[in-house]
Amino acid sequence: MYEKITPPTVGDRITFNNGEPQVPDNPIIPYIRGDGTGVDIWPATQAVIDAAVAAAYGGKRQISWFKVYAGDEACELYGLYQYLPEDTLTAIKEYGVAIKGPLTTPIGGGIRSLNVALRQINDLYACVRPCKYYNGTPSPHKNPEQLDVIIYRENTEDIYLGIEWRQGTEICEKLIHILNNDLIPATPEHGKKQIRLDSGIGIKPVSKTGSQRLIRRAIAHALRLPKSKQTVTLVHKGNIMKYTEGAFRDWGYELATTEFRADIVTERESWILSNKERNPDISLEDNARQIDPGYDNLTAEKKAEVIQEVENTLNAIWATHGQGQWKDKVMVNDRIADSIFQQIQTRPGEYSILATMNLNGDYLSDAAAAIVGGLGMGPGANIGDECAIFEATHGTAPKHAGLDRINPGSLILSGVMMLEFMGWQEAADLIKKGIAAAISNREVTYDLARLMEPRVDLPLKCSEFGQAIIKYFA
Repeated sequence: MYEKITPPTVGDRITFNNGEPQVPDNPIIPYIRGDGTGVDIWPATQAVIDAAVAAAYGGKRQISWFKVYAGDEACELYGLYQYLPEDTLTAIKEYGVAIKGPLTTPIGGGIRSLNVALRQINDLYACVRPCKYYNGTPSPHKNPEQLDVIIYRENTEDIYLGIEWRQGTEICEKLIHILNNDLIPATPEHGKKQIRLDSGIGIKPVSKTGSQRLIRRAIAHALRLPKSKQTVTLVHKGNIMKYTEGAFRDWGYELATTEFRADIVTERESWILSNKERNPDISLEDNARQIDPGYDNLTAEKKAEVIQEVENTLNAIWATHGQGQWKDKVMVNDRIADSIFQQIQTRPGEYSILATMNLNGDYLSDAAAAIVGGLGMGPGANIGDECAIFEATHGTAPKHAGLDRINPGSLILSGVMMLEFMGWQEAADLIKKGIAAAISNREVTYDLARLMEPRVDLPLKCSEFGQAIIKYFA
């Protein structure tokens, strides 16, 4: 099955049933060390995970690690430009769950990004990025502890699909000609818009299937959270891109109000219900006026639509959601993407799970990570229905490679996510406890040490930070 690697002789596969992992007590988990500082952060991470599993389960559970290759290390073993060998793809598909360090983007043509390639090949459609503050972590934000969000980013579509054409090429010029002369004029709402002839062209596909499976997983996650955190916010730019980002929002609401009808309430539905609860005799029109502040300026047709919305909502869910019952449901709302960047800073406590498309999610997850201490403490996972890969969210930082000084927190916390995904919560909790204690006791690597007040003059090495975490398991 494999050309240059051999799986462990002890251990079993993780399988999937309806998107949920079925985990044996001795799973085989492939790992990619990673390029650059992967040589430092992976050994520290592996030591922490193994120690947590041993402490939590006393030998009844154990991970059998399976080394596979990608990036520069793969080229050393498999040959020039073999950044993502077939052995690695086969192993990840066979064993279901993997963890990886940072990878260098290959130079030249072919694969644009190894990370993106792994996601697309394995259909890992949900990029999951928790952003939670650990007390004592230096942050530029005044109240970073108020931010505790999980970002669900669609991973396989949007402009990241990478379908684009270079300016000046024959096919690009042909496409512009077709758009300018056929498609745009045939769509009256586009008016007299034209694409400049010296443009490059990219395609932004957003599908109903891709959107709804991402939002389905986000809502399912919300249902497992404490009641106070059961909110899913659809983040989009539907005010500008109505048929892609606006459709994402609409498909999200459609999914929520059909598949999860008994468990969710939309924000507008909650307004309608609460208006009725406060004033049982309120008319449909007055209820409509309260949920839509511009109601009196609407056309008669639009007014009728809002009134119909109120009536339909009350007829459909008053019995199951009225009289305050909606307060125990998952709240589903939506926000414009640019406003959410402000609100995670000015009103961070209002948000729990943010579900969004690929590009928005890329920006938003890094911005949220900065609030709670940066990418050095930012974990990430890429999850599909039959596979999941957990990864460090930062780059390779090659100038620090081999110096045993970089912060392994991102990869360690990604290991926490992996353990939680596997259902090994006890081991995950030990690591979170150890990280919290190490940081609060100012036992940190240089990136955190230099920003603490007062400054920590003797920061820990990468390996020492891992050992400090283990020390606090007891």
